[in-house]
Amino acid sequence: MTYEHCIRCTICVENCPVFRVNPDFPGPKQAGPDAQRFRSEKEKVQDEWVFLCSQCKRCEMACPCGVEPAQIILREQQRYGKEHPQTAAYLLFANNYYLSTLGSFTAPIANKVASMKLGKNFMRKIGISTYLPFPKFSFRTMSKEKKLLSKNIKKVAFFYGCFINFYRPDIGRKIVRLLASMNVDVVLPPQWCCGLPALGNGNLALARYFAQKNASSLSDYIDAGYDIVYTCTSCGLCLLHDYPGIMEIPQGKKIAESSYDLHEYIIKLINEGYAKPEFGKVQRKIAYHIPCHLRALRIGYPAQKLMATIPGLECEIFDDTCCGLSGSYGFKEKNEFTAIKIGNRAVSIIKKSGAENIVADCGSCRMQLGGLSGLTSLDPAEILCESLGISGQK
Repeated sequence: MTYEHCIRCTICVENCPVFRVNPDFPGPKQAGPDAQRFRSEKEKVQDEWVFLCSQCKRCEMACPCGVEPAQIILREQQRYGKEHPQTAAYLLFANNYYLSTLGSFTAPIANKVASMKLGKNFMRKIGISTYLPFPKFSFRTMSKEKKLLSKNIKKVAFFYGCFINFYRPDIGRKIVRLLASMNVDVVLPPQWCCGLPALGNGNLALARYFAQKNASSLSDYIDAGYDIVYTCTSCGLCLLHDYPGIMEIPQGKKIAESSYDLHEYIIKLINEGYAKPEFGKVQRKIAYHIPCHLRALRIGYPAQKLMATIPGLECEIFDDTCCGLSGSYGFKEKNEFTAIKIGNRAVSIIKKSGAENIVADCGSCRMQLGGLSGLTSLDPAEILCESLGISGQK
């Protein structure tokens, strides 16, 4: 629905984590549908504060009228990015795929420089926040893995995303083994960044470039009978929502209809009687943080349903807080205060639970909450693999 359907009830404002802590952001109602009534395509965008929106989508989840304030703001972010020169931080994060490729290729050196005082000082000078340690690059990325093919009925093309590829390929390898244990053929299709970092940093042209390359590759696999499985909720939201939406990718609808969250797909296999995993005991108490983009996918909490079947596992759900990092958003120095304030609220609630670990589907959430709390943060797939005795190499 368009901005005209907004009834100005302010529910979106009440659910916006950024508005709660940053007085410079007027909120999703004013920045979205209210401002849209006065915007003109013929006039240059002057509202730089549109970039204070973290695109968590909580406003859209709350809206009773189906208005999409975040989508309205996102379009203005693209227009602003096109009409104004971008800072070094925005340019670097928009091109995060290329930056991460270089970082992984030079992993030992890049990791050392990023952890040094000199490296941190340089990053702050160009507007990059350093309150969280940067995730360590991995030299052995997922893209270097060999394709495993057999004659199983179920076939999956795994869209692993940048976080797993460049920083945590060990989790990616566990996921491949997890699906293989359920008699699923897993291939790693040629893939690039989903495009979300470029989109979130006001570079629609670059986002479309990545999306078109991915769409061409994934579409071929869909035509060959493969299902697409993603593990990062932000990548998934981009594939399902932004490809057929703001990016206007021709194959977007086909990709959206053939793509599944990893845990959603495993439940599908179980419900069809194709897979019958026997989960072993995991004696642990975990705090399961629900990423904003998982809520925005509107598929429920499939990982929680699976973890609920693991003997000994005590799982408390936390779905009313945002981690605050929102990908590259919190890594910009100007958003540091906002990101920390939002993240500490989530951490304070989690710590009261007495959980031993934080579990979240999103790599950014794990990085933020783990860094602020000091607790080890895990991907839900790691819990499933531990229960099934599946290991993965670094």
